[in-house]
Amino acid sequence: MRTVNAHAPAISIRERYHNVAGDRWPVTVIPQPEELLSSWLHRLAYANGVPPKAFARVLGLSPGMWSAALDLKLPADIANLLHAKTGVAPDQLAVMTLSRDLPGQLLLPLRCNRHRDGSAWLQFCSRCLTEDAQPYFRRRWRLATRVSCTQHGCRLRDRCPSCNGCITVFDQAGLVPQHYCVACGYDLRRGPVPYISPTTRTLDRCIDNICSLEAIGHSPFGPALIRRLLNMPSAAGGYYTTMMLSSLSTAARTYCAERLSSPSEWSVDYTTDDEKDRKARRLRRSIPPTSDHSAWIELLANALGRRRGRPVVSEGNESGIKLLDLLGAYARMSPGPGRRLVQDLLGT
Repeated sequence: MRTVNAHAPAISIRERYHNVAGDRWPVTVIPQPEELLSSWLHRLAYANGVPPKAFARVLGLSPGMWSAALDLKLPADIANLLHAKTGVAPDQLAVMTLSRDLPGQLLLPLRCNRHRDGSAWLQFCSRCLTEDAQPYFRRRWRLATRVSCTQHGCRLRDRCPSCNGCITVFDQAGLVPQHYCVACGYDLRRGPVPYISPTTRTLDRCIDNICSLEAIGHSPFGPALIRRLLNMPSAAGGYYTTMMLSSLSTAARTYCAERLSSPSEWSVDYTTDDEKDRKARRLRRSIPPTSDHSAWIELLANALGRRRGRPVVSEGNESGIKLLDLLGAYARMSPGPGRRLVQDLLGT
């Protein structure tokens, strides 16, 4: 028979653990660079053994697009709860939301649309997800103007390549990582990489680099640029002239960008080499440095105000620089391989 020493010190693991972790959840997930808040929440739920659909109840929220709604507005009580349970500071949580830095009018709407040409709320790059140690979704993938991956140069997707379903991680009832399709279980990392033309990548990069909320908010041409970005389908012509950019799928928005950033099929260049040289010199004098966001906002707004090369109603003093010329100048000023993306098309 074993005896217990009444004078032995009592061991209280519970109290000691409480001193270290308090009431925190067992696993804390570190936010990744440019991670979307909903993406972090889905990873947090999975790491702690709770399916995303059930995690809504943990936060005291109703089911549905609960995490996507938090991307737009994170209530103070939810932010305080997440801080208390994970130790992630409120300012880190705020950085993952869409409440600043990105123009709200250009965000893809919160809806799950199975129509082939209709917009869905989130896009992704299969190659990014493949290379991530812990696959996550980026904030800028929520922008309607974003159609390509800045890191890999490929076109983004907004649907599962297998079943054509939208990315609805918030509705996942099983304990499955967020890079698997909720509807069919397809691993999104396996998706084929869609092609996008070099000129369209340049247009995408140009728009993305100048479309920060701060830059647009301080430029008198900011509202005009946002309107013309949303009206890109009309300016491009083709199948979607009556649609707004944010109402279209990634494939449809890419189609519009391709039409805008490629030479008109009916145009023929009869200019001589001397005329091309004079045009290139005038263009160089008109192009500001890439750091001058306000000037680029004006130039891009004016260039987008041309319907397949034909001017539309002016909202100011039009610069006269066509979009393709502007993209060529931008590509030459950009570092790395982007310098030669459009030079052949421009003949400069």
